[in-house]
Amino acid sequence: MRDQTVRKILSALILTSVLLSLSVTMVFAEEAGGAETASRFYMTPWALLPPVIAIGLALLTKEVYSSLFVGIITGALLYSDFSFEGTLTHAFNDGIVASLSDPYNVGILVFLVVLGILVQMMNRAGGSAAFGRWASSRIKTTAGAQLATIALGTLIFIDDYFNCLTVGSVMRPVCDNRRVSRAKLAYLIDATAAPVCIVAPVSSWAAAVSSYVSDGNGLYLFIRAIPFNFYALLTFVMMIFLAVSGLDYGPMEKHERNAKENGDIFSGMQDKSSQMNENANPKGKVVDLILPISVLIVSCVIGMIYSGGFFQGENFVTAFSNSDASVGLMLGSAVTLVITAVFYLIRRVLSFREITDCIPEGFKAMVPAILILTFAWSLKAMTDSLGAKQFVEMVVTDHASGFRSFLPAIIFAIACMLSFATGTSWGTFGILIPITLGVFPLSDPLGVVCVSACMAGAVCGDHCSPISDTTIMASAGAQCDHVTHVSTQLPYAMTCALVSFVAYIIAGFVPNAFIALPAAVLLMVVTMSVIRHVLKQKETA
Repeated sequence: MRDQTVRKILSALILTSVLLSLSVTMVFAEEAGGAETASRFYMTPWALLPPVIAIGLALLTKEVYSSLFVGIITGALLYSDFSFEGTLTHAFNDGIVASLSDPYNVGILVFLVVLGILVQMMNRAGGSAAFGRWASSRIKTTAGAQLATIALGTLIFIDDYFNCLTVGSVMRPVCDNRRVSRAKLAYLIDATAAPVCIVAPVSSWAAAVSSYVSDGNGLYLFIRAIPFNFYALLTFVMMIFLAVSGLDYGPMEKHERNAKENGDIFSGMQDKSSQMNENANPKGKVVDLILPISVLIVSCVIGMIYSGGFFQGENFVTAFSNSDASVGLMLGSAVTLVITAVFYLIRRVLSFREITDCIPEGFKAMVPAILILTFAWSLKAMTDSLGAKQFVEMVVTDHASGFRSFLPAIIFAIACMLSFATGTSWGTFGILIPITLGVFPLSDPLGVVCVSACMAGAVCGDHCSPISDTTIMASAGAQCDHVTHVSTQLPYAMTCALVSFVAYIIAGFVPNAFIALPAAVLLMVVTMSVIRHVLKQKETA
């Protein structure tokens, strides 16, 4: 009861501070209200109110669906100037229906459903259980299970959506056997999704970032920015430190203690969707998991380069940079589903009837993630219609240009806040990278640092936000309560964000990767060591 009260007080303080910051920012945007737009709230601080309300309610009530819906309605009310008819049409027609009609979004939803079916098939065929038995005989410790999760997440760098659900389905039985809490598993999945994609030149994220550079040097800029992507790189340092040292703090400490001491990996929050399939075939083998996962990786890569024109004559790099992740992942998962079904039929671990039974079961398993994604996309549509992007652009260009050496840290903080409020990294890239490139030429080392700060801040905000699609799918991949995942990983993400902020101040004055990156890593290790020392002193006191 006491913990719940403390969480509510902290959530209320966070919400209050965000609202106060919006009120302060209003002073800098008084002239924005005069533009001829559909709403008098367009391109003002009020454009950020819908996501602030949604996030605040989610933290206070621990209920995501209603919180997101209230945020959507708030955005529609502001857009329609509180017109009843306008609110309904904007919230449903321009929000929910439009989001579900978008081809890219539909492709992602199809990919989720097919992946849910694949997971059900692998579980029922006994592949997941067999891999769990195999890995348990080789992974003997909790640290080993966590390091194996980190390693697998690092290897699957093609796309964050694919990463979240694949790593979750493979590592759940291993982590369960080694008493790693589902909250910790969700954090490890989330921390190896977007952070690994944003430093991988061959990924859908690299393609997205490259698309914002109009002169064809997008991939070159992306590669130059990798050593300065402090949040992503320091996240890996932090995860390895946590796994090796056994350190846990904040709400995560309770979940890990329950898992280690009581074997309660859910901390009393297990639901039906979180239970492993009890009808798994005892004849299942490791190949029944490894083959579908391998085929899925290969098929998704081929699907992505296909969508980028590889088979029409484009080279691999160009095809990948022009790829459509939604189309590629959808086609790759569909091909994998057919191959896996045929393979299981030949192996006789599943009958045709059992395979068809997995279809509705897989769909049902993904309904929570689909519902949250739909509401999150709709909420983004509300903020876009209110001119949130343009408002942030105006504030950046008007008030940050006079602090050249501090610009990387300032841009990182702005990207964090924008990505956290909107739940989208890619949208944040689209806003801030063109602004940065307009201020700095590609030849300026500080410009590269600032572009990297855009990417790092966007990933950081996306990592923290409860309405982020990657955060949502990390919860689904680990089969962990979504609000639990957000609340337990937030202290870790904020620790890494603060160290990254200081590192960008250093890089602003010394834009040299050989100096700034080692300094950032050293600062991260020292910070984690201090936290560990302080916690040990409290335990012995």
